[in-house]
Amino acid sequence: MLNELEHPRTDWRAKLQAEWLLLLFAALTIVLTLLDPQPSAKYQHWLQLPTLAGLMGLLIAIQGIRDSGLVQHAAVAVVARAHSLRSLGLLLVSATALLSMVLTNDVSLFLIVPLTLAIGGMSNLPVLRMVVLEALAVNAGSTLSPIGNPQNLLLWQHSLMPFLHFAAAMLPAAAVMFVLLAAFTWLWLPRDRIELTPDKIDGQVTSNRLGAWSTVALVGMVLLMEYHQAPLGAVLLLVLFALLARSSLARVDWLLLLTFAAIFLGLGHFAELSLVRDALDRLDFSEPLTLYVSGIFASQLISNVPATVLLLDRTHDAIALAVAVNVGGFGVAIGSLANLIALRLARQQHGLRLLQLVSIPFLLVCAPLVYLVWRWTTS
Repeated sequence: MLNELEHPRTDWRAKLQAEWLLLLFAALTIVLTLLDPQPSAKYQHWLQLPTLAGLMGLLIAIQGIRDSGLVQHAAVAVVARAHSLRSLGLLLVSATALLSMVLTNDVSLFLIVPLTLAIGGMSNLPVLRMVVLEALAVNAGSTLSPIGNPQNLLLWQHSLMPFLHFAAAMLPAAAVMFVLLAAFTWLWLPRDRIELTPDKIDGQVTSNRLGAWSTVALVGMVLLMEYHQAPLGAVLLLVLFALLARSSLARVDWLLLLTFAAIFLGLGHFAELSLVRDALDRLDFSEPLTLYVSGIFASQLISNVPATVLLLDRTHDAIALAVAVNVGGFGVAIGSLANLIALRLARQQHGLRLLQLVSIPFLLVCAPLVYLVWRWTTS
């Protein structure tokens, strides 16, 4: 009888531990609301409803693709073309970086991380190491593209630069990041050959129809996000899946949406505190090194997208700020929300610890090299 009573408690504790990020930022939001109440319009602005709607649409579409068996089918095809864990790792890292330039950092993770999990389920691929590398890869790859991540999109539109001009200006920073990442991938992954587990290989597509229209839904969602119609896309997918694939809709990670809502509210409010703004007023952002260090440091505290918003009106050099906040995506997990998406999709034990054990030293090596190369190429 005692064991029966203890099991529910253990269950709840495990769930609370798994959702610690949601609880942390929900608590921060509540505390700041009590200490520094703001008009409701402020909270609506901080909530970033279009971003949350886009994330919801992506979660729904990707869940449909997973349930169709397409991911497992693709995993079999990828493994068949690789011979060693290192070559497979470099292939996945390169694909992640390239996709992040075109489809944005979060979309590329929604495609690649499930594929990585499927490959890991049928082989000896070290899944957690690979997911950490993919989180780094989207930070590196998306740096190059004006549409690769939210901070670049914001700064590109704010600066009114031509697309190719912005990309060319970001090329030195992105190149340093990717070269470092490729070298680290080669050194960190074992040189062993790929070993398959035959009884776990299942490349059959279980539902071609679900896979086909989920893929169309994903493409449509990305296009609607590009044209700032994410809420419309999210509502359409919600209705579509409610009518045609209710079981897939039930398996969507809805708590991830709540976590991001809490993060947006907590960090948005924190960045607006007079204490934070007063501290920034004392800095000279016309000095490149000051702007660079401030962008990285702010990203470590409040993530790189809020850091961009916070510093945007304090500098006229959009490229300098873009380089800083993109480098700031490395380091602690909160530096880029893409890091949190990768960890959430993977759901691997000790994922946060390993990410930061790798990403913080990577930031310490990458930051000075990027600055030196970027300043040298612009002087």
